[in-house]
Amino acid sequence: MFIIDADMPGNRSYLAIGFDMDGTLLRTDVNYSKLSKAVYDKMVSAGVPECLLSLKESSLFNMDSGVSYLINNNRAGDVDKLIEDIRRDVDAVEIENVSTAKQFEGGERMIRYLKNKGYKIGVLTRGGRKYATKALTVAGVIDQLDALVCRDDHHESEAKPSPAAMGYLAAELGVRPSDILYLGDHRMDYFCARDSGAGFIGVLTRYDKKDWEAVDPDINVIGTVADLIGIL
Repeated sequence: MFIIDADMPGNRSYLAIGFDMDGTLLRTDVNYSKLSKAVYDKMVSAGVPECLLSLKESSLFNMDSGVSYLINNNRAGDVDKLIEDIRRDVDAVEIENVSTAKQFEGGERMIRYLKNKGYKIGVLTRGGRKYATKALTVAGVIDQLDALVCRDDHHESEAKPSPAAMGYLAAELGVRPSDILYLGDHRMDYFCARDSGAGFIGVLTRYDKKDWEAVDPDINVIGTVADLIGIL
């Protein structure tokens, strides 16, 4: 199933297709609640007040809230070491179920289709490099990629959803961010693409159409990445 309107990417020229990994290009089984708790616990141990954090929110929320607190309380010098400590805990959570990673149905055929059309293929993920490399290898995708940009390749402040992350993907692909059509299953994917000038399509693997409309009523959506066949 896919939904097309007059602004669908077929009406704009792209040189590369970028994918979010978890929930977009791959079916994975990361325990995001445990991941958020790992960040929460590290922030609390660093002296961040629990009232500024939440176990109901994402790890990104707790990371941003904690870092902001430290900076605003003259503890900016503690941030980088704390982030490194958090990365080790997050890496451990991410890798736990990596052996279950697999492509969405039709994904392999979709990648061959894009390659045959001459597009460069990249993945921009908030996952760590150790995890992402293993997941993409288990799913049989790693050798099809022209670029991979992960959360820990650059400073935390430049990880997705920062538009700087898309800039790094573009540089590795040898194109501009505006030459990339990026696909994702979460609002942070959309904001990263929008703020960098890349094109965007949402997939309906996490959000339904109403969820995407709440983010931006003009977002184009498709069922899964396999529905790119015939659009581009």
